[in-house]
Amino acid sequence: MKVVKDHENKWSGYGLRIFLNTLSHPFEYAKVLIQIGYEPIPPHPSKTLLGKPALKLPNIFQYVKHIKTVDGLSGCYRGLGPKVCGNLISVVATQKMIDYLDLNRAEEEEDTDVEENRKQKFLKCLKGDIITHTTAIVISQPFHVITIRIMSQFVGKETKYVGIFGSIGEIYRQNGILGFFSGLIPRLIGDILSVLLASSLTYAINKYLIEEKELQNYTSAAICNHISQMLSSSIMYPFQVVSNCMAVSNSGLVAGSPPNMMHYNSWIDCWNDLSSRNQLKRGSSLLVRYYKGPQFVPSNKGNVPIGKDQKAF
Repeated sequence: MKVVKDHENKWSGYGLRIFLNTLSHPFEYAKVLIQIGYEPIPPHPSKTLLGKPALKLPNIFQYVKHIKTVDGLSGCYRGLGPKVCGNLISVVATQKMIDYLDLNRAEEEEDTDVEENRKQKFLKCLKGDIITHTTAIVISQPFHVITIRIMSQFVGKETKYVGIFGSIGEIYRQNGILGFFSGLIPRLIGDILSVLLASSLTYAINKYLIEEKELQNYTSAAICNHISQMLSSSIMYPFQVVSNCMAVSNSGLVAGSPPNMMHYNSWIDCWNDLSSRNQLKRGSSLLVRYYKGPQFVPSNKGNVPIGKDQKAF
């Protein structure tokens, strides 16, 4: 009975994940377009909170509204299918790896007051987290690439990448086997660094600030979850931007070709280029967004960058 109940709970969790992915997809879709540098609505004159003149870009809700105006409600869900498949495969792979490494038993082991034992348990759990995260990302990366490329077709109104199987064939024709893992390295680095920082911070708090075991268990669950999200959206955010740009670059799409985007030879080239233009954090703020450098906006002559001598009013 317990096995059946656990099985039902797992499927309930998968169903909830699909529901949340569907609910948030239009906003994630808009965020991806912002991350690859596409700004369909020109910035308008405004002021910062300190009263300084600035060019203000549309917030995430205005961006989603624009997508809906162009493609309709169904168009707001481009790429949802492969994204859900990738997330589910990622969850299943993570659970299989947890079972294989027997991480649940490691977490349930009785703590002792011996510092060496605590350190060994921390290192064992950290190693398990890195292995499970790496496995999940590597196995889901092809679906991630498909999702990003399907979304990016909005820029040039293309239909090169259609469905999962059609997109698999197109990626192979365009980039070969390696195309399915475009942007993998920066995505892995960002995720692993987030795990390292979050886990280390939790260990330090439990070691130096909290003595009660029950409270330590709470902080381990709560802090790791919240800190990982915070780190992903701030310190490690540039890796996400670079990863998504690499997934589009040289994809045969308008969004991944000059003048919209360079054909990068490596993710380091992409990082250096975005860094030089102050674009590594684009999309990190979704409600209040200010123009901070050359991005491509529509004009009568096509997408052109806003330069110092150009005003997008």
